[in-house]
Amino acid sequence: MNGPYKPGTPCWIDLTVPDQQAALDFYCGLFGWQGEIGPPEQGGYSVCTLKGKPVAGIMKAMNPDGSIPDPLPPTVWTTYLSTDAIDSTLKSLTDARGEVLMGPMDVMDLGRMAVAADPTGAVFGLWEPGTFDGAEIVNEHGALIWSELSTGDPDGAAAFYSAILPVTTAPSEMESGPAYTEFKVAGRSVAGMMNLDSLPPGTPPNWLPYFHADSVDAVQAAATKAGATVLMPAFDMVAGRMAVLADPQGAVFAVITAKAPEQPA
Repeated sequence: MNGPYKPGTPCWIDLTVPDQQAALDFYCGLFGWQGEIGPPEQGGYSVCTLKGKPVAGIMKAMNPDGSIPDPLPPTVWTTYLSTDAIDSTLKSLTDARGEVLMGPMDVMDLGRMAVAADPTGAVFGLWEPGTFDGAEIVNEHGALIWSELSTGDPDGAAAFYSAILPVTTAPSEMESGPAYTEFKVAGRSVAGMMNLDSLPPGTPPNWLPYFHADSVDAVQAAATKAGATVLMPAFDMVAGRMAVLADPQGAVFAVITAKAPEQPA
């Protein structure tokens, strides 16, 4: 990526964990990232890089004063959607029955951020870029390639995100599989959405990051060896070969070797 993300596009992901160094060791070993605990003035936030370019963040779960929260927040990946006006986006968000959980706040001169929950309960972030647009490598091995919302109310979620950001929704053009919706920005598919009915009972609404993998089976084997849990073993489907994993601290992510949709003969 060599420029700003269009508003409504997933532009960054980060992970909040109890053991930051363990998470850095796991993901750097799995995907070839480089990363270390950041300086105190950044709250220790780690910007992980691939080929020298930022791809994701990892931070320790702690209060603003540096103390450890009790109880600890969920160990999850957060997907950030780009916006060019975070204050007006948050106004639209509250009008549409979303909930602001944190922010908005300035992140030095990098940009402004907030964390929110949509009316169906899925948590996501918002990012208004300053000097930092977001991930600078995507769609390569070890980098973000797709973001997916799972919700119990796809119609309500579609209306919500379209009300707060310039996104539209449409049924997926994939020819098979369960009902799937795509989020589009300026006519380009940028994220997906599926019903929680397709997932194990008790799964909460969530945004799931997908990382591209040259070999899903090799990443699954390496992740398992490093202490990860396999939630959905590698399988072939219309969009490619994928697996869903939980890292050793419980954060869920997917890996996929994506393929282009088949064209009509």
